[in-house]
Amino acid sequence: MTSFEFNNSELPIIESKRIFLRLGTKEDIYSIVKYFHTNQSFHNPFYPLRPKEFFTEKYWDKQVEVDMVEFINDYSLKLFLFKKDNLREVIGNINYRNFTRGAAQYCTLGYSLAESQQRKGLMREALESSINYVFNGLNIHRIMANYMPHNQRSGNLLRNLNFVVEGYARDYLMINGKWEDHILTSLTNSCWSSV
Repeated sequence: MTSFEFNNSELPIIESKRIFLRLGTKEDIYSIVKYFHTNQSFHNPFYPLRPKEFFTEKYWDKQVEVDMVEFINDYSLKLFLFKKDNLREVIGNINYRNFTRGAAQYCTLGYSLAESQQRKGLMREALESSINYVFNGLNIHRIMANYMPHNQRSGNLLRNLNFVVEGYARDYLMINGKWEDHILTSLTNSCWSSV
């Protein structure tokens, strides 16, 4: 893969009271791999099976570059979460993917948080700030997020962020090797502008 140079001033930095969110860089690769490896068994019940390469520095050396190219080309925004008191340790990620423009103006949302950081309100704080950026900075009209019915913590989080339930999809995604139903939700941008 060709190496690209990016002007870091063009990349978003999103802050909340306790959280710093940004795209991953080459300097973050060790911390990214450590995050996914450390939380692998905690995350497995909620994610598709990942290949072994996903947990390697070689994979992420390419992936952080792909993520930057996708952001610059308006395809996605893949953020890593850092606590402001430790900007070297990745504690989670938020992915806005599948940017669709034209008449649709939507994207999909996925997120994860370290097991050690659960129940502190950090993901809600990070999502509030990043949703604000996606709506106002990127001018997306609709964010769609789906969760498995038994994942009530995720359902409660989305409800608290004003996501609205729109449907129920049977056998929607293969999660951890098994087809799982999902509840479909969305949040719309009341300040969206066509200009």
